[in-house]
Amino acid sequence: MNVIDTEQKELNYDDIQGIVLQERPTPYVGTYVLLSIDHLQDGKAMLQRLLDEVTSAGEWSKPHEGAWVNVGFTFRGLQKLGVPQDSLNSFDKEFREGMAARAAKLGDVNESSPEHWEDPLGTDKVDVALALFASTEEALHQAEEAAHRIHSDLRGISVIYRLEVGMNPDGRTHLGFMDGISNPRIQGNHIPNAVGQEDEIKAGEFLFGYVNESGTVTKGPEPVELGHNGCYLSLRKLHMRVAAFRRYLREHADHRDDEELLAAKMVGRWPSGAPLSLAPETDDPALGEDIHRRNAFTYADDPKGFKCPVSSHIRRAFPRDSLQDFVVNVNIHRLLRRSTMYGPVLPEGVMEDDGQDRGIIFAGICSSLSRQFEFIKTDWLNGGNFAGISTEKDPITGKNEGEGIFTIPDKPIRHRVKELPSFSITKGGEYFFIPSMTAIRWMVELD
Repeated sequence: MNVIDTEQKELNYDDIQGIVLQERPTPYVGTYVLLSIDHLQDGKAMLQRLLDEVTSAGEWSKPHEGAWVNVGFTFRGLQKLGVPQDSLNSFDKEFREGMAARAAKLGDVNESSPEHWEDPLGTDKVDVALALFASTEEALHQAEEAAHRIHSDLRGISVIYRLEVGMNPDGRTHLGFMDGISNPRIQGNHIPNAVGQEDEIKAGEFLFGYVNESGTVTKGPEPVELGHNGCYLSLRKLHMRVAAFRRYLREHADHRDDEELLAAKMVGRWPSGAPLSLAPETDDPALGEDIHRRNAFTYADDPKGFKCPVSSHIRRAFPRDSLQDFVVNVNIHRLLRRSTMYGPVLPEGVMEDDGQDRGIIFAGICSSLSRQFEFIKTDWLNGGNFAGISTEKDPITGKNEGEGIFTIPDKPIRHRVKELPSFSITKGGEYFFIPSMTAIRWMVELD
């Protein structure tokens, strides 16, 4: 990467896929569709049709037939579409290897190992991912029809997986917490950030061809027609053990009334979304709904974690100013989150597992899989020495497996809960390349 003038380039909204610069409507429904390419010419025909159906950021405010369609390709998918070897070699190693090959590094072992993943996730069958979103079921049906047009009558294109996703009725995760509250703002993106006011992050942290936080241009795959305005997507299906989480709170809270407090300490926010850093004693629903206040905090006044434990989920996923003594620029590790819920809600008060599959489709957008997604997963969430805590992992998504410890600082003595199980089990995942509209045209025109 070459150092250049740090003046921000203008973002090309008509060239960048909408899922990168835009947030979904509230409420929303959606479907993920995975495709396999069995014939090159049919793959080229599919690409041509994508140009008419994929929603750019510039079209997001007036979605195609009331819904949004976006697309990503695995490394194997790009190979099958005839992308030249020199171009394939210019992609990052992590993307070329694929998520399943990097499972051990990511902590996807034992129950979460690829041998237990849901077919076809993590296999060489997955070539293309279509993300379909809409504000209503009727509009989603229009998106599904658009997706059908992309591959219909092409015998060399097969639908190998479908998963319905959406927002839970109360807008919260399956564990009962308001979701999607914290997301960075992209410098130069004039589209309002719906989740709250945060510091701007340079566009090169999320898009190829732009200046990043280090003052250099993030180099993407070559040639420039393929890489510019593109990015990577880490997509993971995470089964959430909701009943186990509820039982753990019941067994380890001092009193029944303290279960919500213990859960809030583990997450770092109250169920409403109000951060412990601003509401350390009780939940504040008005604060949780205030997009101008709910992210306007740091940990400078709480270095020991008396208000928000150092090892809480949100503090580990985004340490803000917690790591100043470690000379770490946290902005170079940020992700754009486009995660969704899947599966039925476990009724309130139910403490036993009902056998239903429910959880999160984690979707993280970045320009460096190693420096952003994999670093956060391995060093911050699963790392055993985060901010000087020698043995603890993230209590919500960490690989605890019944041996985890979570420390709640208090006076006169700290409180520790032990034997944390793994509440999140990986059911599959893959790395995708989200190309620009220019890149899709370039692939169509390949000889």
